[in-house]
Amino acid sequence: MNSTINVKKFGLAVGLTVSLLYLGCMLVMVTIGHAGSVQFFNNLLHGLDVSTILRMNVPLWEAGIGLVKTFILGWLVGACIAGFYNMSIKK
Repeated sequence: MNSTINVKKFGLAVGLTVSLLYLGCMLVMVTIGHAGSVQFFNNLLHGLDVSTILRMNVPLWEAGIGLVKTFILGWLVGACIAGFYNMSIKK
């Protein structure tokens, strides 16, 4: 039995998930400071050195815009995945 994925719902799920990751990133940066954030993200990114690009003084409005953009990109990625999946199961 072939079942399709609801494109809008899957897009919403992916958008909310990546937004949650974005908020988690913000929480890490706020709670452990610059040195801890550098160590955390260097480990997470397999040794990529983020010390020269990590900016700690991000204004709240800029973080909000980033959160909205992250949600939109996540929604679009999720919708594309669901759409491509649905196309692939149709005969």
